[in-house]
Parts: sequence; structure tokens; C-alpha cells
Amino acid sequence: MARKKLRSMDGERVRNYLSQDVDALLSTYRQFETLLPHSTQEGAAHRGEDGRYVESLIRSYLVKYLPSCLKVSTGFILRPAVKTGTNGRERRGESDSHSGQLDIIILDSEKYPAFQKFDVNVIVPPEGVIGIISVKKHLRGYDVVNECKALRLASELCRCLDQNGNPIRGPFLSLVSIKCPNKSSSIVGEWVFKQVKEAYSSEELPRFDDVIGYIGLFEQGSAFKTRPKGNLVKEAKFVWHSHKEGNAHLGLQFILTGLLSVYYDPSRSNIRRPGYTGFESGRPHEAVLGKIAVKGLR
Repeated sequence: MARKKLRSMDGERVRNYLSQDVDALLSTYRQFETLLPHSTQEGAAHRGEDGRYVESLIRSYLVKYLPSCLKVSTGFILRPAVKTGTNGRERRGESDSHSGQLDIIILDSEKYPAFQKFDVNVIVPPEGVIGIISVKKHLRGYDVVNECKALRLASELCRCLDQNGNPIRGPFLSLVSIKCPNKSSSIVGEWVFKQVKEAYSSEELPRFDDVIGYIGLFEQGSAFKTRPKGNLVKEAKFVWHSHKEGNAHLGLQFILTGLLSVYYDPSRSNIRRPGYTGFESGRPHEAVLGKIAVKGLR
């Protein structure tokens, strides 16, 4: 009797599961708006609470999926100008420095301590930072420019070395939002990249790791920085994926994939990365948004 050929699911179960979770996240936020509506415009009655509520929602979903050793907090990165490792003096000549307040910091708390912890608020050393996420309920004006610049400064604080004195991979940098209310889905990707390009238009080129890796609008689409092969890197390429019907999973998948790729990177870990996310094989992006010139990988 011939065996029945099994159909490859190609991550379909993961995609469907994550899509349901993103739908649930958006539904929960809409309930917040329903209970505390703004009297004259879209959103809740208190704009500041709006953003903090979205931030709390995203933190809760990351805690659900990430390894328990990765703590999802809010706070600051402090880079003290002190000796590292056994006798590492690469910070000689530097001064103590710190970031501005960051919406979400993902720290490898199993390997690295925090300077201060209070509830979800932390001050952490740069070595253990796996990811940094800025959160906006809606993207408006120059939000992308401003957040890209802030994330670059935070990422530069996290330039650290492994035991052999080689640079480790920088944290995953992202900006997430519900949507851009003033732009249609057909043009929002171009608008996002125009701001990304402006953010890195200074005379000093950024390192690839210091360029934002993902800008996501859960209701509209994802701008994603593709990972190059090899270390001779001169540009960062961005592509656009629309969140059409059935693609709600993309935003959460890009974030989880980015964070796990840093956590399991060979420069940080000797553990093989698991088959955890489920992107559809061969799925094309809707557009190549453009490229940002960089001066190397790290």
C-alpha cells in the first residue's frame, strides 16, 4: 500500500497562531479606546496613556514568547568608562555615558546584571542589551527621524567586545506602531523610508548594526532591513511588506526574529537558533524601499 504523501505546512501553524495573537492585541487596544474615547478625534481620551498602553501590550506579548532569561523592561542604558572582562581597557579615554529613556529594553538577565531594577524600570549595562524598541501609538510628523536618531545613539553605547576582543552583534533596533493615520497603505512604506534616509543623512556614516532594523505598523505594513552576507558591508537595504488579509503575523514575526537572531548570534552564543518563526517560503516583498550607506557591519 502506497504511503500517503504528507503536505509540508511550511510554518503555516506558526503564522496562523501569531496572526491570531496580533488580532487579539489590536482588539484589546480598541477596547481601551472604546472605554476611554477621545471626544473629538481618533484614539483614547489621554494621548500619553494611549502610547503607554500600547507599550504595555507589546511588552506583555514579548514576555509571552521570548526565553525567560530575556527581561523586557523600560529604562536606560548606562555605559560606565571602566575596565571590562579580566583586563579590558578599550573604554580608556571615554567618559561615563547613558541613553535617554527607552520604551522597551530587552536584557539578557541570565548573563548580565542590572544597575537598578524597580518593577519594569531598569538601568542596565550595554553588554547584555539584546534589543531596543521604540513605541508610538500612531506615527506622525518626524517620529521616524527622531526615533531612528535616538536608537542610533543607544546602539552606539552598546558597541562591546567578546572574550577574544572581537565586536559582538549590536542589539535589534525597531520602531513599532499601530498605524500612520495620515498615510494610505499604498504610500506609507515610501514615507517611512524617506524619514529613515533623512535620519542617517549626517556626514558620519553609521555602522550597519546602528541602523534601525524594523519599522512596523501593525495595521498597514513592515519596513525591514535585510541581513547581508559576510562582513564587507557598505549598505543597508530596506524592503516593504504589506499587512494584507492573512498577513497580520508579519509584524510580530519580524520583531521576534530580529530579537532571537541577536540572542543566538555566534558572536553572543554557541547555542543553535531554534526553528521558531514561520515565514512563508519564497514570499516576495511588495517593494524595495531603498538603501542606506554604511561604513561596515559593526
